[in-house]
Formats: sequence, C-alpha cells, structure tokens
Amino acid sequence: MKKTFSVLVAVCLSVVASAEHNNPFLGRWALTLSGGKAGWLGVEEKDGKLQASVLWGGGSVLPVASVKIEGEKLIFTCIQKVKETTGKGKTITETVTATLHGDIMQLGAVKRDETGKESDRVEFSGKRIPALPTRPDLSKVKFGKPIELFNGKDLAGWRLIDSKANNGWSVQDCVLMNRVEKGKHFGNIRTDREFEDFNLKLEVRTQENSNSGIYLRGIYEVQIAETCGKPVDSHNMGAIYSRICPTVAAEKPAGEWQAMEITLVNRHVTVILNGKTIIDNKPLLGCTGGALTSDEFEPGPIYLQGDHTSIDYRNIVLRPVVK
Repeated sequence: MKKTFSVLVAVCLSVVASAEHNNPFLGRWALTLSGGKAGWLGVEEKDGKLQASVLWGGGSVLPVASVKIEGEKLIFTCIQKVKETTGKGKTITETVTATLHGDIMQLGAVKRDETGKESDRVEFSGKRIPALPTRPDLSKVKFGKPIELFNGKDLAGWRLIDSKANNGWSVQDCVLMNRVEKGKHFGNIRTDREFEDFNLKLEVRTQENSNSGIYLRGIYEVQIAETCGKPVDSHNMGAIYSRICPTVAAEKPAGEWQAMEITLVNRHVTVILNGKTIIDNKPLLGCTGGALTSDEFEPGPIYLQGDHTSIDYRNIVLRPVVK
C-alpha cells in the first residue's frame, strides 16, 4: 500500500507540474492598447502562485491586484484611486479578461466604481514576446561609423512626435534646449532616422527638478532626472524606467554636464554614467511607459522626452551595430 500511495503522489505531483509548465498564459506579452498606445503584460508562477504585472501605456510597470485562470480565460484586476474635482476620492476597479489564439491574446477591460457602476469598456490585443536571447558578448560586437544626431546649429533631423504640441525645443550655443511653461503641454521630439541596435553617447544637463528621458528605438526609456544625492531607484537618473535599477548612484548635481553612454544589443542594455557602469548588459523584459510601440523587433527613433520639464542635451552621437 505504501508503495502504491507513493506512486500515486508522484503521479499527481507530475500532473500538477506539467499543468503549470503548460499554462499558455505564462510569459511576456506586448500589448497594443486603445488608440494604439503601447502596453505590456507579464504572467509568471512563483511558489505555486500565479502573479502578473502590467503597463498601461504610461507610468510604471505595476503588479495587478489579483489574477486567476477560469477555464480558458485569464482574468486579472487592477485597482486605481481617483481624485475628483470635489476633492473626494473614489476607487475604480478594472477587470481584464484575456483569451488566446496561439501567440495572439485578445483582451477586454471593464472599469467599475465602488457601486458596481460601469464607467468604461475597451477591447485590445497582445502578442507573445519571444524568449530573450543569451547575454551578448559586447567585446565581439562591431559598430559602424559615428552618426551625429544633433548638428549643434538647429533642429535638422528632429521633429515633434505630436505636431499639435507646443515646441519648447531650440538650439543655443550648440545646446539642444527644452524650456517649458507651467500650464502648457509641450512636446517630445524624435529623430527622423530610425535604428536597430547601437551605441549612443551624449551629454545632458539637468535643471532643478528636471524629469526627462531618452527612448531607445522609441521603446525603452533611460530615465533622465535630477536625483543627485538620492538612493538608487528604478525611477532615478540612468535607470530603465521602472524596470532596471542602477547598481550605483553616479549622477552629478543640477547644472553640471553629465556624460552618458548607452549600448543596446539583442534586447540587452548597458548604461555608463559619468564613467561608471550603472547597468551592465541587462535584459530588457519589455517596453516602458510612454513607448511609441510595444513591438521590440522593429527599428525605431531616438526620442527625447520634453513634455515634463526643462532639460539640455548636446554632443549626441550614435554608432549602429553592423553585421
């Protein structure tokens, strides 16, 4: 009897492990949200429990409030606290239901308030992100001739992403400057040219409370912020916004020029700030908030965030990877 019982237990455990392994929702998903905005969903199992994190267009990657599988559907909820004009707050619960058709995910989201009243309903789609390649050996990567993205004279080669936004960008003394005014919406700018993998060098000068970003291929944001003297954080200077935290704080005070070197190869990123390697060839799990697209396999521009605060850039030089 003991032997038979042991065999049954082993078989049951094997079935459970197999079911977990074959859970088709596990993995990372590139989402195309309403209006074409870029999003991301990650689903994994830890200690036998299902977990998920999501990115809704802008902001940070955040854990969901709950996640479960019912039949052939993945269902998760996100909870948002909203302040009303009266000063009072209310809680909005968004319930998302996802189904699969191979590597394509179809999702529907419904928002409801505390009373259960429906406030919004949208449908969108996702696509499974292929597994990350192995960590590249950067010593063997070949880079092409330097391309000056900024000529130091004017905005040639750059344009506003949103042509209707206020343009705070100008050139003065070989510096690409962004100056914003409170109460107005200012625009982000991007290169006309698009790139695949590359090495990018530039200098940046923060102002008081600066908050900007350098988007690699329009997908991954390297955070630019006035965070000198603060502990390392995935939202501070040189971080991959909300995804990869620098290993060391290397930023200088506001008003000083800072040297930055960024290398993007095979969905891995290295960031050197003021001569210190703060991110060393780390994998990129997906797009960041504000990305132009969630598709990590298409060429894209360098884009500079200008819709938050004032910021200065100069000496922007890119060397593409050559094969």
